[in-house]
Amino acid sequence: MQSHAPALVEQAKTWKFVELWVDPVLFPPKILMLVGDRGGSCSIFNPASDYKLVVTHSNYEAAQEWLLEDEYERVKGKLLAEEVL
Repeated sequence: MQSHAPALVEQAKTWKFVELWVDPVLFPPKILMLVGDRGGSCSIFNPASDYKLVVTHSNYEAAQEWLLEDEYERVKGKLLAEEVL
């Protein structure tokens, strides 16, 4: 199975922020990673599945709604690209 990590490294050049979302009902909790890019679109990745792309949305509100529909909760805080790069 090929790793999606190299694709994420390339995306790191254009990302604006990263959020972690958790499904608190499951144990251990299922975690997804929401990555917003500088163009406004958001992609959701599953770190437990080698960072496989789950879904992409054209804006943050659509991505957030998708996660909330599946009862995910945002982990407090946000990692901003300007703080890392």
